[in-house]
Amino acid sequence: MSDPTTAQGVRFEHLAKLPVHVRFDQPAASSDGGALLLKAADERLGLTRRLAACLRDDRDPSRVVHSTEDLLRQRVFGIACGYADANDAGRLIDDPIQRLLLGRDPLEGAPIASQPTLSRFENRFEARSLLAMGEALAEHVIERHQRRLGGRARRITIDLDPTDDQTHGAQQLSAFNAHYDGYCYLPVAGFLSFDDEPEQYLFGFVLRPGDVGAAYGAQPILERLVGKLRTAFGRRTTLRVRLDGGFATPDLFDFLDDTGLEYAIGMPTNGTLRAQAEALMRDVRERSEASGQSEQMYADVSYSAARWDTTRRAVIKAEVVLHPERPARDNARFLVTNIDRTARFVYERIYCARAHVENRIKELLHGLAIDRSSCSRFLANQFRGLLTATAYVLYQELRLAASGTSLEGAQVTSLRERLIKLGTSVERSTRRIELHLPDSAPWRGDWIRIARVLGAAPG
Repeated sequence: MSDPTTAQGVRFEHLAKLPVHVRFDQPAASSDGGALLLKAADERLGLTRRLAACLRDDRDPSRVVHSTEDLLRQRVFGIACGYADANDAGRLIDDPIQRLLLGRDPLEGAPIASQPTLSRFENRFEARSLLAMGEALAEHVIERHQRRLGGRARRITIDLDPTDDQTHGAQQLSAFNAHYDGYCYLPVAGFLSFDDEPEQYLFGFVLRPGDVGAAYGAQPILERLVGKLRTAFGRRTTLRVRLDGGFATPDLFDFLDDTGLEYAIGMPTNGTLRAQAEALMRDVRERSEASGQSEQMYADVSYSAARWDTTRRAVIKAEVVLHPERPARDNARFLVTNIDRTARFVYERIYCARAHVENRIKELLHGLAIDRSSCSRFLANQFRGLLTATAYVLYQELRLAASGTSLEGAQVTSLRERLIKLGTSVERSTRRIELHLPDSAPWRGDWIRIARVLGAAPG
C-alpha cells in the first residue's frame, strides 16, 4: 500500500556537512525483522494452532480467503509487535515480515487481512468458543511447564489479581466502579509460579463487568485449574493460593479448605480485627517512639467472621510507619492463612511476594495494551484479551530462551525494542529467503543465542 507523501520524501539542509535526503522508498523492507523469534516460539509451542482449533468457523469455505488460524496469528503477532488495534492492519498489509509470520511468501504472497476483516473476526465468536480457548490456553501453559520441569514441582503457587480496564465508549457491560472512580471492566489475570522461581506465568485472563466484586468468578477458575494441575503434576505437589482482601469471601474459604489447598489471603480491616491488634499496636508504638524508626511486630490470633462456619488462623502485622517531617502512622494489616509457618514468614516471605504479580500486570497493560477494549461487544473484548494473553505467553517463552543473556528477566517492552523492532530488508531466491538485519544491532549476539534455543541452526 503506497503513500504518495512518503515517496516524496524530505531534505534536511543543516544536520550534517552535506544535505540529508530522506525517502521511504526501500522495497521489501520491514521494521519488524526480529519478529521471526515470535514465530519460532509459536512453532515450538504449537500455541496459536491449538487455540485456533477452539474457534468454530461457520463461513462458506468457497469464499474464505483468510483462515481462522491465519487471522488469529495475524492479531497475536501484530499485538506482540506493538500494533494493538485492528486499525493498524491497513499500514501493514504489504509488510514482508508480517506475511512471513503467516507462512506466506514475503515478497509475492497474498496480502494479510485488512482492518474490516479483522474487526469481523474479533466479533464473530460466541461464549462457548472463547471458554474453550481460555481452557486451551491454561492447559497449554501447564503442559509446557510440566515438560520443562519433568513433571516435578514441590509447590505451585496460584495468584489471581484484578485490574481495572477503563472504558470510554458504549462498551457492553462496562459499569461505574467507585473504587476506581470511573467506568470500566474489572478483568482478573491468573498466574502460576513453580517452587522458588522468580517468574509468574500467565495462564488466563477473564474479562468481567465493571461493577462486580474482586471474587466474582474466582472459584470456578480455581476449580478448573486445580484439576488440571493435579493431573499434570500429581497430588504430592503442594498447591498454594495467594489473594488480596477482595477475595476473602466465606464461600471461597470453604472451597479452599475442602479442596486441601494452602492459602494466604488478605483480610479487609474491621472492628474485631482492630480490637485484636490493639495490644500489639501499643507495643509497636512504644518501640517506634524509642527507636525513632518504623517498627513492625507479628502475631497469630483465632478469628471467625460472622458469616463463617469455623474459626481460622489470622496473622496480624502491627506496624508504625515513620517518614521524615511527617507524623507517625499506624499501619495494621491482616491476612488469613492455613500455612504452618511463623506469622512473620507467612506475611513477609509468602504473602508479600504477591507484589511481583503487579509487574506482570504492568507488562500486560503497558507493554501489550491488554486494556485496549475498543469493541462494543463484551465477548469481542474478551476475545481481544485472550489474543493479548497469547502474545504475552510467547514473550514469556522468549524470556525463558533468553536465560544466560543480557536480556534475562527483561520486560516485554525491552524485549520488543531490542529483539523485535529491527529494520530488515528481505531477499528471496528459488532456494531460500534471506533477512538482512543491521550489522550494528546492539543485541545481535543475544538475538542469535535466543534463536538457537528456539531451534535455529548456525550458519
